[in-house]
Amino acid sequence: MIEGILRFIQEYKYIIIPFLVWFGIQLFKLLYDLITTKKFNFKRILQAGGMPSSHSAVVVSLSTMIAKDVGLNSPIFGVSLIFAFIVMYDAAGVRRAAGKQAKLLNKIVETPGLTGVQVSERLVEVLGHTPFQVLVGAFIGIVVGLLV
Repeated sequence: MIEGILRFIQEYKYIIIPFLVWFGIQLFKLLYDLITTKKFNFKRILQAGGMPSSHSAVVVSLSTMIAKDVGLNSPIFGVSLIFAFIVMYDAAGVRRAAGKQAKLLNKIVETPGLTGVQVSERLVEVLGHTPFQVLVGAFIGIVVGLLV
């Protein structure tokens, strides 16, 4: 039974390990929020943003496993590395800027007498990551990728 599970994980590790990395980091964020806010927010397991970046950890763990298994000079490693850089750039750049804009828009809409705009819910403000959160996620990805 255990042998079969380990063989299955080994066979599909490029899917299973990144998913487990993502789930572990999101679970950590959920538990951290529970401890700090004393409120259980199950939505947190699916939300983006926060420390560390699960996006970075996922793509870097995948890239690291590929580098370890097929080498740094393989085309698939090149593709995975470029993909990882694009995801990390997006997390720290574009999505972070969108989160800052959402925060400002929420402030404007909530200011009495400033606008006549009615909103049913606030915009999500935590979309991206700081560069440090991206680096921590990447470090976790490297460590996991090397340990697998």
